[in-house]
Amino acid sequence: MQLSGQRSTAPHRGVPSLRVALVAPPYFEVPPSGYGGVEAVVADLADSLVAQGHHVTLLGAGHSTSRAEFVPLWPEPVPQRLGEPAPEMVHAAAARKALLRLADAGELDVVHDHTLAGPLNAAVLRQRGIPTVVTVHGPVDVDMHRYYRDLGADVGLVGISHRQRELAPDLNWLGVVHNALRPQDWPFRAEKGDYALFLGRFHPQKAPHLALDAAHAAGVPLVLAGKCSEPIEQEYFDREVRPRLRSSDRLVGVADAVTKRELLSGARCLLFPIQWEEPFGMVMIEAMACGTPVVALRGGAVPEVVTDGVTGLVCDHPDQLPAALAAVTQLNPHACRASVVERFSADRMAEGYVAAYRRAIAEHTGKAEYTGKVAGHLPTPAAGTALAEVG
Repeated sequence: MQLSGQRSTAPHRGVPSLRVALVAPPYFEVPPSGYGGVEAVVADLADSLVAQGHHVTLLGAGHSTSRAEFVPLWPEPVPQRLGEPAPEMVHAAAARKALLRLADAGELDVVHDHTLAGPLNAAVLRQRGIPTVVTVHGPVDVDMHRYYRDLGADVGLVGISHRQRELAPDLNWLGVVHNALRPQDWPFRAEKGDYALFLGRFHPQKAPHLALDAAHAAGVPLVLAGKCSEPIEQEYFDREVRPRLRSSDRLVGVADAVTKRELLSGARCLLFPIQWEEPFGMVMIEAMACGTPVVALRGGAVPEVVTDGVTGLVCDHPDQLPAALAAVTQLNPHACRASVVERFSADRMAEGYVAAYRRAIAEHTGKAEYTGKVAGHLPTPAAGTALAEVG
């Protein structure tokens, strides 16, 4: 089910506003200055929820320029500790304290957690009458499947793609809400440069070595930008990427927000040769928002995000990538941008999550619908705008 909220209603028109706590990870600020896909999504979600009339408390690290009320659980982000277990536990404990304070003060209707350990707080929050919605940002591997299965009804899960949910159909899913962005924050450019772009982690799953092979075979210059700080990334870079680099390739490193937008808007295409079940692929919609089509290998959510032949070209084998690099220049940049505006805008994402929040609250209270503190009720959905529709 694809969750989509009422597109024409707002709290001041009789629909009750919600008091939402968003829990972000401790590794990057919200919004991030560079790397930080989850944090970028949380920032856009927070701002859209506030704009739609909801009260949002954002729990994170460092500082935030979000429109939400920000509660820092760490004085500064800890990106250098990404992958360690201790920051997750410390962050979850600090979040628990802050959330219980909000719940006991009667200032909270629902918790929306975007962290790994945070959902462990759901049971105690449920005892206070507060449901927890969890966005599953990563793949549901064996360990994560057991984790979410054992959490059971304490959390309502939201997938970021239908493919992600299909791979674990037995979990307690509320539905699917695609990741999104604010299109106005991404520069559109119809005239493109003559380079392809790889933008992502230097990791075997992201396969920048295949991007290099394809670009060299097609005779197209390649710009590579991304994170290469973890041991697995460094080892992979030295083994597979460095030996392939040619004078026609340009290595940028981690691109900050400004550089990322410049690279994406000027590229003939984004190369996305993934080798795993990608849960979503945020960089694909970032590229499309800039009018830049995607050349990708089929996997995970790729066919769900990219409309083959319209907003990109989806290949079944790496050998097809060079031809796609040549053909992609025939695609219309305006169609790429229009797809993001229609399907992947932050406002649409916020509406989807509001529908998920209301469903979680309704299931928790046993009521057919949630009216909140404001007098009124949810209007009967018009055709095509049900709180849960088949996606």
